Formats: sequence, structure tokens, C-alpha cells
Amino acid sequence: MSRLFYVLCALALCADVRSAEVLFSDDFKGALKPGWTWIREDKSAWRATDERLEIRIQRGNMWGPENSGKNVLVRNLPESERALEITVQVEHKPTEQYEQVALVAYYDDSHMVKIGEELVDGKLSIVMGREEKDKARTIAIIPLSENRVELKLRIDGDQVTGFFKPRSAAEWKKAGECDLPGEGRPKIALQCYQGSNEKEHWAKIQHLRIEADSVSK
Repeated sequence: MSRLFYVLCALALCADVRSAEVLFSDDFKGALKPGWTWIREDKSAWRATDERLEIRIQRGNMWGPENSGKNVLVRNLPESERALEITVQVEHKPTEQYEQVALVAYYDDSHMVKIGEELVDGKLSIVMGREEKDKARTIAIIPLSENRVELKLRIDGDQVTGFFKPRSAAEWKKAGECDLPGEGRPKIALQCYQGSNEKEHWAKIQHLRIEADSVSK
């Protein structure tokens, strides 16, 4: 075949490849970058170390109407017409039922979509769920064999898809997808709750990134 044929094939393949643009990143080393807001802040229960953000997982709940979880960390998403992917690395060792750390597409305490690392019936799990008007629906519960995991939410129009990648995995795994429970683009949040006030557990959070596709789906 002619050299031109191979050149055209290569160009076609390149045109199909999506590149991502980093719009925001925060490794949480020593401090939070400007733009973050705490909801029900307990200053004694979070810290930015030389390596990461650590949040103590206290009692309280964000799943359903109680809406009492402390130290909910929220920021606006960058303006973009493109699909956004938000990723973060989390690690914790829960012992209480539903004790969790989650990455959340967040409108308010009653409207959100979460994907998180959670203890469910004694099993460490990835849990994805949707909440609208405080009515909660579980989308996926997937067993997890490692305590350190990357979480990802992809927001494209009114759809959100959750992914996760354990420390030893090479590829992202899809947890589920759903429509967003609000109008417009949500904020992004980190939530840690359903812990114990007697047992001191700290969620370790690193490497948050917000990226935009070069071309939306």
C-alpha cells in the first residue's frame, strides 16, 4: 500500500484520540488552595500535612434527610463547555457500618451523586449513590480488596459516571452512571462521615484533579 494510505490512517487515529486539559489540581500539601469552602467545619478534625489532607471521620450522615456530616469540603467547578473528569486518591480503614470517604457531585445537602470507599455489612466496598430531595438511591456496591483507591466522577451534560481504580489496578473500573439531581453543573465535594467519636479514624486524601476533555462526548 502507498505511503499516503498509512499517513491518512495515522491521521484518522490521532483525530480519534482525546487529550485532557488540567483545569485545577490540589495535592493539599501544607494548605488548601483558595476556593475551597467548609460546611459544618470542625477545625480540630482536619489537617493539611506535608503529604496530604486528612479528615477525621466523625459521627453524622449525609445520606438521606439527616444532613449532619461535618467538614464537608466544597468548591465550584471551573467554567467549561466540555465534559469534566474529577479524580482523587483516598485511603482509610473503616470499622463502623457505612463509615466512608466519598467524592461527590454536590448541589446541596439534599441533592448529590457520590462515589466512595465505604464499609457495608463488614465488607470494604465502592459505593455509588444518588440523592434527590433527600431521597437516596444506591446505584452500585462493589467489593474492594484494598484500602487505597482512586475515585473519579465524569460529568458530561446532565449525566454523571463513577469510576474507581484500586492501588494495584492498571485500568479504571466503571461503577455506574445516572442523571444529575439538579440543574446546571454541580459543585464538587469531599465527604467523610458515619464514623465513631470514640474511635479516631482519619481519611487520607491526595491528588485531586479536575480535567476537561478536548472534545465532549
